[in-house]
Amino acid sequence: MPLPENENQRLELLYQYQILNTPPEETFDDLTQLAADICETPIALISLVDAEREWFKSKVGLTALEVPRNNSFSSYTILQNDILIIPDTLKDERFAENPLVRSAPYFRFYAGVPLIIASGFALGSLSIIDFVPRNLTLKEQAILQKIARQVIRYLELHRQQKNDANQININFLFRNHPHPMWIYNQNNLQFLEVNEAAIAQYGYSREEFLQMRICDIRPLEDVPILLEYLAKNQAESHFSGRWQHRCKDGQIIDVELLTHAIDYAGYDARLVVITDTTENKQIKRTLRESEARFRAVTETIPVPLVISRVSDGLILYANIEFIQTFRFAPDDFVNCLVSNLYHDAKEFQVLLEALAHQRSLQNYELPLKRADGTSFWAIASLQYLTFNGEWAILAVLSDITERKNTEVKLQEQNEFLQCIFARIPLMIALIDAEGKLQWVNQEWEDVLGWQIKDFQNSDLLSALYPDPEYRQYVINFMQSAQRTWGDFRTQMQDGRMLDTSWTNVSLPNGQIIGIGQDITERKQTEGTLKAQAEREQLMRAVTQRIRQSLNLQNILNAIVKEVRDLLEVDRVVVYQFALDMSGTVVAESVESGWTVSLGQKIEDTCFQTGGGVEYHQGRKRAVANIYEAGLSDCHLQLLEQFQVKANLVVPILLKVGEENAGSLWGLLLAHQCSRPREWEENQLDLLDQLTVQIAIAIQQSSIFQQAQNELAERQKAEINLRNALAEKEVLLKEIHHRVKNNLQIVSSLLQLQSQTLKDPEVIRVFRDSQNRIDSISLIHKNLYTSPNIGQLDVAEYIENLATSLLISYQIVPGQISLETHIDSVNLNIDQAIACGLIVNELISNALKHAFPQQQPGKIIIALRNVGNNIEMIIQDNGIGLPHDLDWNNTDSLGLSLVFDLVTAQLEGSITVESQQGTVFKIQFPKLDLQQPISDGSSENFSR
Repeated sequence: MPLPENENQRLELLYQYQILNTPPEETFDDLTQLAADICETPIALISLVDAEREWFKSKVGLTALEVPRNNSFSSYTILQNDILIIPDTLKDERFAENPLVRSAPYFRFYAGVPLIIASGFALGSLSIIDFVPRNLTLKEQAILQKIARQVIRYLELHRQQKNDANQININFLFRNHPHPMWIYNQNNLQFLEVNEAAIAQYGYSREEFLQMRICDIRPLEDVPILLEYLAKNQAESHFSGRWQHRCKDGQIIDVELLTHAIDYAGYDARLVVITDTTENKQIKRTLRESEARFRAVTETIPVPLVISRVSDGLILYANIEFIQTFRFAPDDFVNCLVSNLYHDAKEFQVLLEALAHQRSLQNYELPLKRADGTSFWAIASLQYLTFNGEWAILAVLSDITERKNTEVKLQEQNEFLQCIFARIPLMIALIDAEGKLQWVNQEWEDVLGWQIKDFQNSDLLSALYPDPEYRQYVINFMQSAQRTWGDFRTQMQDGRMLDTSWTNVSLPNGQIIGIGQDITERKQTEGTLKAQAEREQLMRAVTQRIRQSLNLQNILNAIVKEVRDLLEVDRVVVYQFALDMSGTVVAESVESGWTVSLGQKIEDTCFQTGGGVEYHQGRKRAVANIYEAGLSDCHLQLLEQFQVKANLVVPILLKVGEENAGSLWGLLLAHQCSRPREWEENQLDLLDQLTVQIAIAIQQSSIFQQAQNELAERQKAEINLRNALAEKEVLLKEIHHRVKNNLQIVSSLLQLQSQTLKDPEVIRVFRDSQNRIDSISLIHKNLYTSPNIGQLDVAEYIENLATSLLISYQIVPGQISLETHIDSVNLNIDQAIACGLIVNELISNALKHAFPQQQPGKIIIALRNVGNNIEMIIQDNGIGLPHDLDWNNTDSLGLSLVFDLVTAQLEGSITVESQQGTVFKIQFPKLDLQQPISDGSSENFSR
């Protein structure tokens, strides 16, 4: 805000007019209205500008009494010597951001004439204002200036009137003024008058003062300075200064002088008002020292600290921490208002109102703005104080941005958790250490029907669990703080008991969070599943008993007992009909104290007269109360005979033929004798399922009886078959024995015949034939000596055969070793004879030709299964076969016989290797032991 030159003198003159804050006067109001009418503007003002404001002496179209000087248009007008015209305030950079332009009353046009008095100082302005841009004609400007001169005349008149009124009291005020005052001749510096306070302050009498000059009360060293100062300011109407004066007793005091030029008794004089500042100087010195200490302390305080003026919010002092926190540059801090730290001026205004109301504020949280535009949260403590003689506000700040961010996050988390708690389908309750309910979610109130307000002055647990013993069980569960679920019966607001499940979480402060859910449906499901499991277990037990036992009576006795235990009834019976529709209780399980019906023959006239036809059709019946079921009298009498109050009746039907229809065998009944009873559907279904199992047991028992009879017949037939088989086995053994004996006779005949021969070749032929016969004889011997006539021990047979050949050829023991590798193979008798002959021929051939000159050696015989074939290998490590041997044209009867046996008899193949010894590898297909390889062995042998 610009200031005129000699602003202090201008203000001094303004105050001399004594017009500020005076009531409206008709003369000034008429001039204001005249200016508005001539220029046709909605607003006209006569205003005076003091140090802080533009005050309106007269106004048209405006209700405000004044505006701050920093927003004042007249502050610029008084800098002019002529009229100031602003056609459009928005286009003038001095006023474009002015609050009076940007907000109500939205000034857009301004014209002001400075009110310049005779001394050349402008005290204020005559101005006109409009809400739209415009301009003034030269004529309007001239008239406005004439009106301004009239305003000045009235101001002077007002001043003269005030002076005349004041002159009456001036002598009285002068003499009795509390501060020392004197009047001196400006030309010779002679005292012309002094007041009583000056006489008392300085110790001189009035007469002594009037004989002295103002230089006489100055220290000698100050006199040249004084004279120079007076000469320099002689033309000024008033001036001030600080000096030292010497009292009559020699005391030097510090004073502050305010000098005014006056006309006194024809003299060009000056009135001097003296203020003793000796004590004030000492106070100021103390204050400076205190201020130094204050600055030293505030600069070391690690928190932002700022002092702002109350009147306009100007920052008077800020410590380094404050400057760094708000990121001020040195230039930014000049003439900075504390309101600039706030995002919204309304926030600052609310803060000032709160401070004015409470006189001090502690821990006031508010958002602030740094110099670079960034924001942060601070906690402030504010209080009023006097700083350099001005009312000010001390603010101590602390940056709590991080804490606020944390609070915001916590708030968001709390809102998120509350949202979850509100939506989660679980009951949640917060209970303090004394068991008092603190908070519940909506689900808790909806499920239990209680409201949290119901427990403000009552015990929560007593209401939810009225039974003291059960309530203690709940308390023990809560105090255990185990994170497990427990099932409880909780009382609702309407008195009903609800199945609930709870778990609890113990907090460090002793509070408990209970989390629960309605498990009514689960309990019902569990009950259903339990009943179903029990039914299934019963059905499995019955089924297993039926499978394990064919005794119908034991099965029926077990069924009635287990059904009575499962249904918890007083009696369960199985009732069997006779052909005349009378019946007998064939199985019963009854509670002690009730009538026993087992074994009693019951004559039910209802059945015998055609009643109960529906049971033939498979109808089931559940009677909750026999007296309310519409039963016939004969039926009621029968039930009363056995004390029945309620019952379940299910027919036992036996399936006949392939149709679904069945015959009525009897009834399965459950009796409740102690009271009427409401039955469940699944209980009737259980009995229905059991009747199926009973029917199966009955039919199974019948089938078992039939099987027993058939088994007895079969056992007789089996004895006859075994006797016939035994006779056949004896006959077969006898046949094999006789065949073997006959072959042995032939072998003996050959042996006797060979003893009469002389030709070695013929003897060899006889011996070979004898060996072949012995191999066949050995098979028949094994067959009739075997425990199982249909089984031939091939391994034993081949080993015996090979051993007998070694003996036959008189091989020295140890000269030729024999190895056998015989698997468990199945051979019929024809295959066994053929294999025996092949082994006989090949081993005989090896013994005769493979080991000349009693050369030692080894013969290996192997027989094993290879897929669908049987493989036989006969191997020796002798000299091998001749290289020119031709299978199709050989002189060897033995090799020819082998080839024929393999290819014709066994329908197989043979390969021969003769490198290191000789290897015969023979393969032939497996055959059924019951199927012979040919029509008869005699034909094969004849070949």
